[in-house]
Amino acid sequence: MTRPHDRGGWPTDEPIDRSDHQRLDWEVRMDALHQVLGRKGLRTTDEMRRAIESLDPELYESLSYYERWTAALEILMVEKDVLTSEEIDGKMAQLEQPGS
Repeated sequence: MTRPHDRGGWPTDEPIDRSDHQRLDWEVRMDALHQVLGRKGLRTTDEMRRAIESLDPELYESLSYYERWTAALEILMVEKDVLTSEEIDGKMAQLEQPGS
């Protein structure tokens, strides 16, 4: 069975939209974090690809490009004992509180 990351534009025959778009602030921050972690030796391109490809197909389909990066970085930071899932979940809960 073809995994979602390995099928091009499927399931549609429409051309892929290659136009530039304005990135959201959080996407710019995610790109910066991605670069910093790479320079610090905490992630490699191959590790990112493996982590993204390990996402459940339904989750993969539901996430945007940078959301996939976020999920992959979480996987890698937990694997490398940089952060725990509990630390990440706790910070996310804190940030979701009004006034945060």
